[in-house]
Amino acid sequence: MRSDILLRYESQRVPRYTSYPTAPHFTDDIGEDGYRGWLAAVPETASLSLYLHVPYCRQLCWYCGCHTKITRRPDPVTTYCRALRREIAMVAAALGGRRRVVHIHWGGGTPTITDPADFAEIMEEIGDLFEVAGDAEAAIEIDPRGMTPTAVEALARAGVNRVSIGIQTFDETVQRAVNRVQTLDETRTVVAALRAVGIDRISIDLLYGLPHQTVESCRSTVEAVLSLAPDRLSVFGYAHLPARLKHQQMIDEATLPDGAERLRQLLAIGEALRAAGFVAIGLDHFARPDDPLSEALAAGTLRRNFQGYTSDAGDALIGFGASAIGSLPDGYVQNTVPLHDYYDALGADRLPIARARRLTADDRVRRTVIERLMCDLSVDLDAAVGAEADELAAVLPALDPLARDGLVKVDGRRIAVTEEGRPLVRSVAAVFDAYLNPKADRHAKAI
Repeated sequence: MRSDILLRYESQRVPRYTSYPTAPHFTDDIGEDGYRGWLAAVPETASLSLYLHVPYCRQLCWYCGCHTKITRRPDPVTTYCRALRREIAMVAAALGGRRRVVHIHWGGGTPTITDPADFAEIMEEIGDLFEVAGDAEAAIEIDPRGMTPTAVEALARAGVNRVSIGIQTFDETVQRAVNRVQTLDETRTVVAALRAVGIDRISIDLLYGLPHQTVESCRSTVEAVLSLAPDRLSVFGYAHLPARLKHQQMIDEATLPDGAERLRQLLAIGEALRAAGFVAIGLDHFARPDDPLSEALAAGTLRRNFQGYTSDAGDALIGFGASAIGSLPDGYVQNTVPLHDYYDALGADRLPIARARRLTADDRVRRTVIERLMCDLSVDLDAAVGAEADELAAVLPALDPLARDGLVKVDGRRIAVTEEGRPLVRSVAAVFDAYLNPKADRHAKAI
């Protein structure tokens, strides 16, 4: 792969396209009544996915881009769990009936900061208010630091069957530079404990582009991670946005790798994972050939949502917790971010909605094209959107520079991102984004 060609585009700032329209284009004109209407309108036959956000961590990782708060006391988390149960009950009532759930995902923050008893009560509440499918995936993001045998056993008893482990890197110099020191031994101990209680679906998160990170340290981390035998990995580029995320100012910009080095790190990680038999999934995921992500890719049913790539077949995604985002047939909904606003709304028997986005007909068409590009790295406009292809085809000349560089192929109205162009699939998708402001500094670099 010619890295010099990719570097022509690496400084572009484009969305990650976990939704379209993207979150910056949500507005406050829907309101709680509108959200209740959207919930009531979800067809009774629809299957649901539930996302639960826990905005607490014990220690701040300086690279973090999530909505989170630091606490070492259990009381704030227990208070939050009570509020979460209240919101779940209110949403279930607004939906009406005992709706079918096919996927549950706990994110954060650090969801495993919750007391095992609080976690169990919330999962029981979900089981009481919803019909959870027997084959539903119940996933949780964990920080292995501080995970106890009691916490691991609680996850298994509550029905968790997949964990996503944040690792990022095993290079101690890099870990100290981002305020997250985590050894391979403690991670291996937690992985073994998870498997011992029957939780054997293991996903791992890695980052490149961190301070002091090198190609060699990335390769060493991958080698260590492979010894843990995960079945799925996500590989994200660190997005340095200190103007928006004040804690990132703790990172010395002089120690960050430049664009060329970031690209070398990305390519080295991908090469090592492919050599180990993993299948490249979309932009930034890798999975074993028998993993549901790989099977969904082969079947053309891979999807992308706010948690990244997924085989989740739910018809609607309901978000619970401060800052959580949901996706309903009518549009997207995001809860309020400040915890005091979240608590105030629930205390007044109001759903804690802050922003939303009603989908227009044009939004739906463009979302279809963008999702297929992000998932399949290709799309046939005629097959994907039918008569609407005429309007979208008008933007195809914008792909000419990428096509000349061998990063994308355009054949009539069929677009295919080449393997060399995989790292720039977001740039290809951005051509179809009617809202993107190329001068805005709110998005991560293309690579």
